[in-house]
Amino acid sequence: MAGIKDVAQLAGVSTATVSRALSGKGQVSERSRARVLRAAKELGFVVSSTASSLASGRHRNVGVVVPSVARWYYSQIVDSVAASLLEAGYDLTLYNLNENADHRERVLTDFLLRQRCDGVIPVSLELRRDELDQLLAVGKPVVGIGGPLPGAETFSVDDGEIARLATEHLISLGHRRIAHLGGADAFENDFRISGTRRNGYESAMRNANLDILDSWRVDADFTIQGGLAQAKQLLGYPRDTPSAVFCASDEMAIGTILAARELGLRVPEDISVIGIDGHELGEALGLTTVAQFPREQGQRAVERLLAILQDPAAYSSTNHVARTALVIRSSTAAPAL
Repeated sequence: MAGIKDVAQLAGVSTATVSRALSGKGQVSERSRARVLRAAKELGFVVSSTASSLASGRHRNVGVVVPSVARWYYSQIVDSVAASLLEAGYDLTLYNLNENADHRERVLTDFLLRQRCDGVIPVSLELRRDELDQLLAVGKPVVGIGGPLPGAETFSVDDGEIARLATEHLISLGHRRIAHLGGADAFENDFRISGTRRNGYESAMRNANLDILDSWRVDADFTIQGGLAQAKQLLGYPRDTPSAVFCASDEMAIGTILAARELGLRVPEDISVIGIDGHELGEALGLTTVAQFPREQGQRAVERLLAILQDPAAYSSTNHVARTALVIRSSTAAPAL
């Protein structure tokens, strides 16, 4: 069986160069890397992951923790992170908490500490300082997605700002009766996304001197089904019917469009609808949205984590504001006179 010395001899380089070229660690010219890869392929040489991890102290594995893979936003991030890690030659260990508090505790205080992963990417999880310090103490850098974590590098959108932007879009079209379909209190555990987006909506309405009726504030569960059920109650109520609805997620906005159709309302002639996310189904339905590009967030988080693993001095407590964009489609228009 061929060994690293055989690869080095055939490629005409040192064993150290072979090690760097095959591990992806350290500086190696593209020419030398190509020669090493050709030699390894010709000799049928495969790097032993066990030997490699013993020599480098790394396992080429990253732990990713998500509240639920059933949600579109989380699934998009997981898919992007997995693709980026695979491209870099890393494995992924996925911890799906299923929105269960007991699972969260076990993963953060047990599994991640003893599993062979080099770093951690928590998604929409507001780690306590002691939870973060435990991971850092055992040499596992953390790059989070979804909100700022003091002591860690993170990527997140400004939820209050994008909610204001969505509401201001409706106001700019001439709407004055604008309802908000937000998230229930159960979704306030991490980063208070529901409340922050609700505050953004209320801020935009106050700045425009517009009233908000209690009946215009409705909560659901960020799903199409939940949005459909709550929007039917909102739009079917015979008094003070809104002319537009700002939904805290695209999935709830899609449910609102479906509810309007069931009630015989036309979108946007009778009711305008806007969401947040950038869900691919939104394009098919003409949904106006504030896109937040979750796949890009996942890719950038992997890039930063791998850079930190290469150079621990690159680690910093910084929150990067992720890219967003108002995408105007056919679900919003000026209200009927």
